[in-house]
Amino acid sequence: MKTIVTGGAGFIGGNFMHFAVNNYPDEEWICLDKLTYAGNLETLEPLEGKKNYRFIKGDIADRTFIFDLFRKEKPDRVINFAAESHVDRSLKDPELFLRTNVLGTVCLMDACREFGIERFHQVSTDEVYGDLPIERTDLFFNEENPIKTSSPYSSSKGSADLFVLAYHRTFGLPVSISRCSNNYGPYHFPEKLIPLVISRALADESIPVYGKGENVRDWLYVEDHARAIDMIFHNGKIAETYNIGGFNEWKNIDIIKVVINTVDRLLGRKEGEDMNLITYVTDRKGHDMRYAIDSTKLQKELGWEPSLQFEEGIEKTVRWYLDNHEWLDNVTSGDYLKYYEKMYSNR
Repeated sequence: MKTIVTGGAGFIGGNFMHFAVNNYPDEEWICLDKLTYAGNLETLEPLEGKKNYRFIKGDIADRTFIFDLFRKEKPDRVINFAAESHVDRSLKDPELFLRTNVLGTVCLMDACREFGIERFHQVSTDEVYGDLPIERTDLFFNEENPIKTSSPYSSSKGSADLFVLAYHRTFGLPVSISRCSNNYGPYHFPEKLIPLVISRALADESIPVYGKGENVRDWLYVEDHARAIDMIFHNGKIAETYNIGGFNEWKNIDIIKVVINTVDRLLGRKEGEDMNLITYVTDRKGHDMRYAIDSTKLQKELGWEPSLQFEEGIEKTVRWYLDNHEWLDNVTSGDYLKYYEKMYSNR
């Protein structure tokens, strides 16, 4: 079996690559990544030299490149993590999100049709459902909820999902979709909330909080997400969508305080010592108030459930950043962008 994993040098894709390469040593795993700012080959450095792993640099929206790649490699399966994923960036450049997240997905599926791929899995997001009222804690998004997007980012992902389902119905392409809540864990680019708080607390820099920090998100440790995708990819039903969530809702401001306390404790500081770093800033336009995912379908059909309690996962995450300060330093300085040239320029 040969699987192409697009976006495999990103945060969630990179963690999945570690899981897949190490758990399926007899299968071949190709990481395809354009290496934009969020793609970091240093994340995959521990996989270098493994016989069942290879990296290829490329753009999923480049039709000529993708068809040539499929013609050469003859993959059996594709998992599509590749996406522009930061909401703030989508507000500044919506067209980039359209190109990568929609046209790139369509390009991949056209190649899958042409070369007879056995399975195409689309990694989506809970943000395609829009948001829920904060006061209605009894409401959760399930797979039957309609797509109701709020940002150019979520609109691009929701559009891609619709194309995926249309390609199954119209062309018979064997597909599946997963929609996950917010992830945290190792190798997370520090523009997102939890790694941003960790990196800025370590550097004693101000920690920006949108509005009053009352927006609610459901959080899941990234390795649990990787396990869920693995289950769906191998055993999920064709043309089905599966929600992945932790039933673990937190207000942003409370998340920030937990992370700060954990950083302070692990550094030997007095817990809460860095709370003065919190700085409230103007809220994001169209900011969704609450996400809450119902992953009952995944639990009942495939037996998946989260493996970590949140506090345990946060401590594990902070410890990882403390133990891998060089990775964090390279990301924040931009030096990680040089890694590809260092590793592949003479190959």
